[in-house]
Amino acid sequence: MAVDYAVIVVYLAGMLAMGWWGMRRAKSKSEFLVAGRRLGPWMYSGTMAAIVLGGASTIGGVGLGYKYGLSGAWMVFTIGLGLLALSVFFSARIARLKVYTVSEMLDLRYGGKAGVISGVVMWAYTLMLAVTSTIAYATIFDVLFDINRTASIVLGGTIVVAYSTLGGMWSITLTDMVQFVVKTIGVLLLLLPIAVVKAGGFSEMKATLPTEYFDPLGIGGETIFTYVLIYTFGMLIGQDIWQRVFTARSDKTAKWGGTVAGTYCLAYALAGAVIGTAAKVLYPDLANADDAFATIVKDELPMGVRGLVLAAALAAVMSTSSGALIASATVANNDIWSRLRGAVSRDGAKEHDEVKGNRVFILIMGVAVILIAIQLSSVLEGLTVAYDLLVGGLLVPILGGLLWKRGTVYGALAAVVTGGLTVIALMWKFGILANEPVYYGLLASLAAYLIVSLATKPTDEAILVAWRERLAGRGAEEDEEPVAETVPAATP
Repeated sequence: MAVDYAVIVVYLAGMLAMGWWGMRRAKSKSEFLVAGRRLGPWMYSGTMAAIVLGGASTIGGVGLGYKYGLSGAWMVFTIGLGLLALSVFFSARIARLKVYTVSEMLDLRYGGKAGVISGVVMWAYTLMLAVTSTIAYATIFDVLFDINRTASIVLGGTIVVAYSTLGGMWSITLTDMVQFVVKTIGVLLLLLPIAVVKAGGFSEMKATLPTEYFDPLGIGGETIFTYVLIYTFGMLIGQDIWQRVFTARSDKTAKWGGTVAGTYCLAYALAGAVIGTAAKVLYPDLANADDAFATIVKDELPMGVRGLVLAAALAAVMSTSSGALIASATVANNDIWSRLRGAVSRDGAKEHDEVKGNRVFILIMGVAVILIAIQLSSVLEGLTVAYDLLVGGLLVPILGGLLWKRGTVYGALAAVVTGGLTVIALMWKFGILANEPVYYGLLASLAAYLIVSLATKPTDEAILVAWRERLAGRGAEEDEEPVAETVPAATP
């Protein structure tokens, strides 16, 4: 596998080099956290697709295809649907707010007081998302280098922490673009057709496997509904996703670039399910469905191509991991630490200190993510906890704030606390992987939001006026990079 190793080493070295280059660009808070809000349609689409299609979408998507056939595409398909809904209905308004976090949006809409509590819930979600992505390194590096789980997590996590800490969102954007290209070539253009051909084509696959493998709803209606509730709605409100929306240079870029990325996700979902179905034909007795991706890559692909496809899997994990890491650090610093110490400031003279502070928080969060990933055994449980807390606690106050004028800050706080505690209590009762926690947590959050909002004084009209101004793209202070002075034209 010498050639495969060379491909991987070059890829990893390139990630670190882009981190160093990004460090030279990230001179202000805006540059470091949201790439200066300057991404055009092409880069925005690629990086957005990269962050939402991680290890769970690639390795897990193939595993679901192995277990359920074509209906295994539903998990990743609902992610694509969520991104499409966000892009078409909400992204333009979100981009015009010119904020850095979801909690800042809640403060703008409700007039403060919601930031710290919502920040804690969002921080827990982004931290667990980063942890589960980091755990996935163990599978890939085990196939590549035959090293143990802990060493795999430390190796992969260290590289992501290094380039994320150096250049912030600029480094992550550049690496994500490379990762998007590598995933497209490795998974869609190479692994998909090779897997189908090795399995004897679609006719042989249909002749070999049970008919339910080709039933679009074979995975079950309740499972599909749960995927929609968790992943489609989760795409609408996650800090990791919103922070990418904030990088768009215009609301049109956010809308149409995100629509392209969402459409790409739908194609990626189907590709993963087909690859998993082909793997079921080739290896019908695998003990673990999630081993299907690594097995078909290791045994069926030629030298060099195998390295590129494994690099694609590595790219998928790294893109989600780095996006969740910077989101977690941004929330921890801007929504929790800064508020608790009472030092929120937009003073331009402190820009360098803000970049340094955010860089320190990425490093701290990165070390924490690696340590937690080493201790946590189940990726699925960690991901379920993250999304259940996010949807159960924050979906209602965020969408309510965007869609319902009568929602109040006390209603928002009640929704966050009631929904979050209900999710935690029902996980304790029914188990982490049960559907009940997110179902009833969301209902409890909605009920609390409506009842408390209607029972309390409406939001002050001055706050709503300022909110509408921000939604229209006016009134936001930004710390943009200084524009070079130009020589004035001579007057006649």
